[in-house]
Amino acid sequence: MNTTVVEIASGIYRLSTFIEPANFMFNQFLIVAEEPLVFHCGLRGLFPLVSAAAASVVPLERIRWICYGHHEADESGSMNDWLIAAPRSRVAVGRIAVMLSARDLAAREPVALEDGQILDLGGKRVRFLATPHVPHAWDAGLLYEETTNTLLCGDLFTQMGNAGPIVEADLVEPALAAEDFYGATALTPATAPTLRRLADLAPAVLGLMHGPSFRGDAGRALRELAHGYQRRLSAAPI
Repeated sequence: MNTTVVEIASGIYRLSTFIEPANFMFNQFLIVAEEPLVFHCGLRGLFPLVSAAAASVVPLERIRWICYGHHEADESGSMNDWLIAAPRSRVAVGRIAVMLSARDLAAREPVALEDGQILDLGGKRVRFLATPHVPHAWDAGLLYEETTNTLLCGDLFTQMGNAGPIVEADLVEPALAAEDFYGATALTPATAPTLRRLADLAPAVLGLMHGPSFRGDAGRALRELAHGYQRRLSAAPI
């Protein structure tokens, strides 16, 4: 098992570990700027591999921001390992995430982000997007990097298998197949509208946590995913 490093957009690196027995990919993202940022901490057991991969791009002590999409082992499990490795760093997550878990669990006081708030990293600008229960968890949120038009979309478009690092192929069919297998998404009346809000950003690049990164018409992919989820919600037994 190893962690590979691929630059998916200018200054944005995907740190990817494929766990073969699970047939599942775990990705973290490193944004290189004056104040580097990590999105998705990753599982504690993978921290030695992932942190070594990150250190091949930027010294760990330079990292200033530790972010994750929602409180879950593969998102926040190694949060405090990153805080130790990067002594000047702070956890920055949504206000709900701070209230529910980060204030209690983080080794240093976290920064609470409001929906739409910008973190100016110096050369990169990330916007926090609150997406409660999309794809799951009340504290869910994503990051949109404005200078490269890249959406780090967390568990959206989750798929099984070990695809190439960057694709232009269809993301929706594999994602809906994984949804039918895992049932991991919180399907509510707000799910499709939230995805359409993300589609309106018209991202050029999508950084998936569990799957390949994508270049192409990401807005269309997000709308098609919204439609697929809406069909499943409408078909659910009452």
